Parts: sequence; structure tokens; C-alpha cells
Amino acid sequence: MTKKTAIFPGSFDPYTMGHHDIVLRSLNLFDEVIIGIGYNSSKKNRYFDIDLMVSKIEGVYEGESRVKVVVYNELTSTLAKSYNAQFLIRGLRNTTDFEYENTISQMNRYLNQELETVFLITSPQFAAISSTVIREVHRYGGNVSEFLPYPI
Repeated sequence: MTKKTAIFPGSFDPYTMGHHDIVLRSLNLFDEVIIGIGYNSSKKNRYFDIDLMVSKIEGVYEGESRVKVVVYNELTSTLAKSYNAQFLIRGLRNTTDFEYENTISQMNRYLNQELETVFLITSPQFAAISSTVIREVHRYGGNVSEFLPYPI
């Protein structure tokens, strides 16, 4: 039986409880989940240092050998090929997310016909969490600890 490997791509700036929930649920579906922290060409600068995020995320999954964290600067479909991943995982909070993610999934499928995108609906308690909002709250001194699976 072929090992089922999935990539969970994103900028993860920062990695939130919503992201964590998607990974935990994905572990019930896949043998390995690779969290791919990508450089988003449409975002000029990261708020949280990428090395800090790698360290924090790796700490969350310490002891869970089925989760790996990688940084990449290429097409997600190319990253998937390099890890023999057959699946991409995407979390959906709302219909706006679906419209955006649907377009991306179709392009990824065009670029890599072996790649299936799996959409997971965000758990209700995490649906309002977005990295953008967390960054703004943190930037102005608000407490964001409840929304992150690690201390910051």
C-alpha cells in the first residue's frame, strides 16, 4: 500500500490554533503531513520571522514523527512532487476561502495531475481566527496566546 503523504502549505504568519486543528484532523486521513511554509510573493514582508515559525511549529509536533515542517520557495505543486505527496490540505473557514482555494487547486491540478486537493472545513471554534487578525492584535500589544498553539 502506498504511503499517503499530504502537504499543508501556507505562509503561517503566524501558525494558529485553526492551522493546528487542520493538521491534527489530517493525521486521521494521511500517513504523513508536511507543513510547508512558503514565501508568498504577494506578501512583501513577514511579520513573524520564518525561522521562529519553523521552531515554534516543530515544537508543537515534537514527538509526532508523522509531521514534518519545511520551508519552500517554489510552486506548491513542485514541492509536492519533491516529497512524493499525492495530496494538498486546505482549510476552509467560509465561502470566500472556497472561491480562492478552488482556483488555486485547479491550477495545482493542472501543474501536477497526480495531486488532489483535500478541503477540510474549519472547526467552528476556530472559524473566526485568521493570521491577519492575529498579527494586528499582536502588533498593537493585544494578547493572542489563546489563538496560538505555542507561546509567543
